[in-house]
Amino acid sequence: MLYTDEVVRYRPSRLYIFLAGFFVANALVAELIGVKIFALEDTLGLDPWNFNLFGEVGALQFSAGVLLWPIVFVVTDLLNEYYGERGVRLLSYFTVALILYAFVMIYFAIQLVPAEWWRAGAQVQGVPDNQAAFRVTFGQGLFIIVGSVTAFLIGQLTDVFVFHRIRERTGERMLWLRATGSTLVSQLVDSFVVLFVAFKLGPELFGGLTEPWPWSRLLAVATVQYVFKFIMAVALTPVIYGCHAVIDRYLGLKPGRNFS
Repeated sequence: MLYTDEVVRYRPSRLYIFLAGFFVANALVAELIGVKIFALEDTLGLDPWNFNLFGEVGALQFSAGVLLWPIVFVVTDLLNEYYGERGVRLLSYFTVALILYAFVMIYFAIQLVPAEWWRAGAQVQGVPDNQAAFRVTFGQGLFIIVGSVTAFLIGQLTDVFVFHRIRERTGERMLWLRATGSTLVSQLVDSFVVLFVAFKLGPELFGGLTEPWPWSRLLAVATVQYVFKFIMAVALTPVIYGCHAVIDRYLGLKPGRNFS
């Protein structure tokens, strides 16, 4: 009990627990809500942009998972800054394991035979079959799961590598450069890997319900998503400075010190 009290009372440990829990929760929620694709222009009440990239014409449509990306960006930077490479890598591997565990549990939940009253219980709301809706919503395709988890892990490892290489060269100066720079590089990788594995490599190697995406579509969609992440990373730079100031005061640290 004494050791447990010491861990909970020690502010750096308590901060890591808080940041890690928030990080894992956001990663899991992003995976679950990511199946919904929303139209940005319609959501904001704007006319469709109808961009033309790489010969592909379309509107600004994103996975709902991007709503949580700014939070993941901020938390990843804070973990990088205060707990170093080992802290972020440990959490990244653990988060991937938890995401896979969640999908395994969801798979078994889908296989359960539904009660008949529940299957038809939402017809008044316009849902004729709750079981079918549950399967479609949570039963993501294998390639999407593999692509998403692979992109997440590679992106996190790239982020931590770039972050600390920049820090080695700049010291404690240029917080904006290591925070934003590492994110821009890692999200460039993440944006392309997830689409490549889920919608091109997987269907080409093993077949699937849909035809493999052409390179033009893959590059167009990935570019649009990356531009959004680029803009958000730059816009959130002041938030990073604010969070660092609050944490430094909480821990009683001079700016820039970490626990790696």
